[in-house]
Amino acid sequence: MVAIDIERNPKSAWPLTPLRAVHARGLGGVPPTALVLIGIVSVQVGAALAKQLFTATGAAGAVTLRLFFAGVVLLVVWRSALRIERRALPVVLGYGTVLASMNLCFYQAIDRIPLGMAVTLEFLGPLTVALAGSRRWTDPVWAVLAGGGVLLLTKAGGDVGWSGVLFALAAGALWASYILLSAALGDRTSGGGGLAIAMAFGGVLMVPVGIADAGATLFQPSVLAAGFAVAMLSSVLPYSVELEALRRIPPRVFGVLMSLEPAAAALAGLIVLGQIMHAAQWAGVICVVAASIGATRTARRK
Repeated sequence: MVAIDIERNPKSAWPLTPLRAVHARGLGGVPPTALVLIGIVSVQVGAALAKQLFTATGAAGAVTLRLFFAGVVLLVVWRSALRIERRALPVVLGYGTVLASMNLCFYQAIDRIPLGMAVTLEFLGPLTVALAGSRRWTDPVWAVLAGGGVLLLTKAGGDVGWSGVLFALAAGALWASYILLSAALGDRTSGGGGLAIAMAFGGVLMVPVGIADAGATLFQPSVLAAGFAVAMLSSVLPYSVELEALRRIPPRVFGVLMSLEPAAAALAGLIVLGQIMHAAQWAGVICVVAASIGATRTARRK
């Protein structure tokens, strides 16, 4: 979504309020590749923190806190860009619904399988979109490489939580829908107002689900503080640094860097959560990362 906004609306995609002006000046001196890597690390550390929150809130409760707090922060940051045309409203609400569903499936997945495995399987969604948009002779190579990676992930290392695998694949399918909806959102809105409203709407949708999962625990101060941290690490900070990075590097380079997400997730799972993956599973992660980089580099420009 960010890439589309920047490419099609270079003047309106970053309307500077005083708060965003401070933000832009603060990030302006950081190399764009470093910004992307900061975003990647932030997302995966946020996911690891969210998993630790599951014992108190459950997966649905953690998603609720993440989307609610992220929506509130983005609404404040993008308050001058919140005027949405009526024709854009269905896209914004649909975007929020998909966002909530995608995150719920992903959190259900990491509740059952290692973080690195979940992110790698989820990554098949955007990889499929990339391959579907290209007709190069190399496309089958990347598809086979990704398929081999999935086999290594699921067949190595003993018992696999297949419900977690299915949730991760569902999250990947929703991620593909999210990408396609991002194009429509970029066409019909400018700046981050559409994303802010969609994020807030997704949070509102999740509130009854989160309360049903966590009950009164969801409103404990310590839980709310942890949920706010997850929102900042998983949504607000990555979105901010990626948006700044995309102002200064081509989207294709950005896509190659983002292909490192599964490897970063596996490392976060190991370091933060103590999740050990077998050598064959690491090989599976590398296969999917390589397939994503290859598909990104060889995809035709639209």
